[in-house]
Amino acid sequence: MHTKLPDLYYFNPTCEYAVANGKASWQPNRLLQKMESDLATLPLFFAQPNDYILVNSVPASGFLSKISDLNVQLPRFITKKEALHQVNFLNIRLGKLMPWGWSPAAHKLLESLKNYCSDEFLQSPVSNWKTEYKALYSKKFALEILKEISSHIDPEILIPTNLQAQICTTQPEIELLIKQWGKLMIKAPWSSSGRGLQPITKTPVHPKVWEKLMGMVNEQGFVMVEPLLNKVMDLALQFELKNKKVNYIGVSRFSADKKGQYQGNFLNGFSNNTAPETETFANAVPEKILAPLVIAIENSKLASWYEGYFGVDTLIFQDKNKPLKINPCLEINVRQNMGLLSLQLEKLIKPGKKGIFRILYQPGKTFLSFKKEMEKKYQLQLSNGKIESGFISLTDADPDSLFGAYILVE
Repeated sequence: MHTKLPDLYYFNPTCEYAVANGKASWQPNRLLQKMESDLATLPLFFAQPNDYILVNSVPASGFLSKISDLNVQLPRFITKKEALHQVNFLNIRLGKLMPWGWSPAAHKLLESLKNYCSDEFLQSPVSNWKTEYKALYSKKFALEILKEISSHIDPEILIPTNLQAQICTTQPEIELLIKQWGKLMIKAPWSSSGRGLQPITKTPVHPKVWEKLMGMVNEQGFVMVEPLLNKVMDLALQFELKNKKVNYIGVSRFSADKKGQYQGNFLNGFSNNTAPETETFANAVPEKILAPLVIAIENSKLASWYEGYFGVDTLIFQDKNKPLKINPCLEINVRQNMGLLSLQLEKLIKPGKKGIFRILYQPGKTFLSFKKEMEKKYQLQLSNGKIESGFISLTDADPDSLFGAYILVE
């Protein structure tokens, strides 16, 4: 039996911004660099024991032993300095390069490692970046897929055509939609985790807001404009694409705040305050939209130009006191994502127990001080290596950590 070659994982959740920018030399700002560095070990929950995780610094042994108490078989950690500049690491044969998401900048960073990768990886569409790939990462691509599948989904539950997103390039076009819809959510076409969003809830719109919106248009070419819907729930369907075939992995349940910013994922079920009728509706969603979604993706450019994981964000909303409706393809995240990670994290929790997975950032407070408070308040209880209750940090916390990830099981 031949041994699987090690894959190399790299956490770069700012990949959409890098794609929007298009330059291989693009760098995230300092705060986002800090986020990537503090959360760099998160791919360990996807990796196999012989895989590598690319990090700025190797996590502390105390942190790693706590994670291995959860029956997680730890991969190997390697610093960028060692992996990208030291000849002895470069003599290792690798399977695939697995960044969180691809971009020209990710290709540039990992370029020197490609010579050591398997033929399977080198022949895959993600082994090189092509300019035309950029379009797949845009919210406009998700809108095209939505239009494609609309005629195959029960109109009773589907978002009506007159509420679907519009592409705008000028202030008068946006003003027209304010007249039509009242409140709006405006999105930069290339952005993630609820960044690059601007809700419009008051008129007249403040000049500073117009400045920001026109700045988005200048930078990215257009904005996506949607009515601000009465959201009831966020779901994301998770998939893997390989050899032009789409494989469905499962559904993740996430929460975003009123401004659309990602807050976290519910693990092993819905939040406890979910209305029973909403839960019933949500449980039926995958069955109603999967077949058309898979067919549309397999017939799209994504199937030829991409290989790897992706998530489709789905919005359940109430349309003016009418029954629940759904936008089955609000966004397509062409990368690994927190929803996919949450499906792995569910395996760490005792069956029948619910939890939440969160990413923490509180300006002015370190993740270490938050972790100490939470560990005191919610002591970790394990049962046969599964979390029965309590708090556990999923990333290492040192005195400098501003960002951190954790699970809380009540």
